[in-house]
Amino acid sequence: METKLSQSLEDYLEMIHMLRMEGKVARVKDIADALSVKMPSVAKAIAELKKLGLVTQEPYAGVELTKEGEVMAASILNRHILLKSFLTRLGVSEEVADKDACCMEHILSAETLSKIESFMKPVRPAPKRRKR
Repeated sequence: METKLSQSLEDYLEMIHMLRMEGKVARVKDIADALSVKMPSVAKAIAELKKLGLVTQEPYAGVELTKEGEVMAASILNRHILLKSFLTRLGVSEEVADKDACCMEHILSAETLSKIESFMKPVRPAPKRRKR
């Protein structure tokens, strides 16, 4: 059964994933800076994510995603990328599309996301008929 996270916890998980993808250590301070929140807020979120088995953290070390955490974080990031691409295709500016995608990624249903994903797939031209 998939764990349902709050928007806030999804944001923390996504940011840890993004920092790790950039080759950085996901330290509490770095997460706080990236999300423009205070370090105690990050510490509280990390504790909650640990309870859910999504992250691990050794004392004085960076936060690591568990296998399940990695899967969830990648899914959250992929939703964000899909929605941002959709919005920019509609003509929304990059900056606004990024902010709106961040809000939308947490509330849209799986059905809506699936339809947007189908819509965003490139249309393949019909095969050309051979002349006889």
